[in-house]
Amino acid sequence: MRQIAKTIFLKAVEAVDPSKKLKELVRIEKNAFFVSTDGGPERRFDLDAFKRILIIGTGKASASMAQALEEILGDRVTKGVITTKYGHLLPLKKTEIIEAGHPVPDRKGLEGAKKVQILLKESGPEDLIIFLLSGGGSALLPLPVDGITLEEKQRVTQLLLDCGADIKEINTIRKHISQIKGGWLARWAYPSTVLSFILSDVVGDPLDVIASGPTVPDSSTFEEACEILEKYDLTRKIPPSVRKRLLQGKAGEIEETPKPGDATFEKVYHVLVGSNLIALRAAQREASSFGFNTLILSSSVVGETREAARFHASIAREIVSSGNPIPKPACIISGGETTVTIKGKGLGGRNQEFVLAGALEIAGIEKVVLLSGGTDGTDGPTDASGAIADHGTITRARSVGLDPKSHLENNDAYPFFKKLGDLLITGPTQTNVMDVRILLVD
Repeated sequence: MRQIAKTIFLKAVEAVDPSKKLKELVRIEKNAFFVSTDGGPERRFDLDAFKRILIIGTGKASASMAQALEEILGDRVTKGVITTKYGHLLPLKKTEIIEAGHPVPDRKGLEGAKKVQILLKESGPEDLIIFLLSGGGSALLPLPVDGITLEEKQRVTQLLLDCGADIKEINTIRKHISQIKGGWLARWAYPSTVLSFILSDVVGDPLDVIASGPTVPDSSTFEEACEILEKYDLTRKIPPSVRKRLLQGKAGEIEETPKPGDATFEKVYHVLVGSNLIALRAAQREASSFGFNTLILSSSVVGETREAARFHASIAREIVSSGNPIPKPACIISGGETTVTIKGKGLGGRNQEFVLAGALEIAGIEKVVLLSGGTDGTDGPTDASGAIADHGTITRARSVGLDPKSHLENNDAYPFFKKLGDLLITGPTQTNVMDVRILLVD
């Protein structure tokens, strides 16, 4: 069952390979570039109408998408710049690739952002800019507004990560202290034609939230950013320069991010390449092939990781006792992105913490396996994408001297599962559509 759970997870990840998805969505015919849209007609771009084709990108999957587009477009690509996470390099011919820090931005990301800015500001109406965006893009393409340093932005990012703020809240703050996010990148590119290919790592796939929506009209406001700081008691903890900017913006003293209806977006087109639900459906098909009764619980699981783990464990108990919501052999699949409020000083990530909390709840329930993994191949600041546990994990841990409750309270799931050999290790997957969780009950 443990091996089956891993196989199901890998099938889910394979289904959202952005390189393969892009090749399904685009084609060239008689010097016209055709792009399929979700549920709509193909969009046609006349390649003869453009003097240059520039590739810009950011995110954990940007290198994979750039590689696919270079293969499709060949020598038509003039040049480009993308930023991706350390360890996600791929060979590219025309596009410069810069590795940078994630989830906290660093100097290499800032260097990449400045190169993107220069390239876009020298673009014109006869250029086609292909923008490749995926999860992690917010951190990997940092360019704070004048008056805010990279170190101050790093401080804000870390505070938001530690307090348990969700991705929409984090990105609302980021957009209002950035020269790129919240539609500003589209402003740089105007009046070029911009075609954005987006891989979603956000619940519900809102384009203005994914990587902070650099080419999308922004629906958030300075006022909302200030409310988020108050919600998490961060107003006095953030750097004074950030607090000053957000308060000035709330008072109307600073221009808001570009909003719907702005002329900036007249020649900007967006295509959703992949999402969490696509991965979950692939997992469902794979589980069915093993003979499991399957149920996709939700692609929108959010909130505290430990609470989500307890809920999944309660479903396992219900399946065992009553056969609800589906009878054994059962596979419950869920996705989304939970959060961890960090209180300890240990090492781990939300998927490892989910499995550790879940392992305590399923202890002793026969023939139950629980897996949770990040589709990008990394979970928190670790080399694992997640972890796997079964009904005997807690007993086995205690037999080798591990205290599971202590590890959980210290947010220290990584060394716990490493000692047991139960880390889920995939390496960089070149995709990113949040998390996939698999619960098997036989």
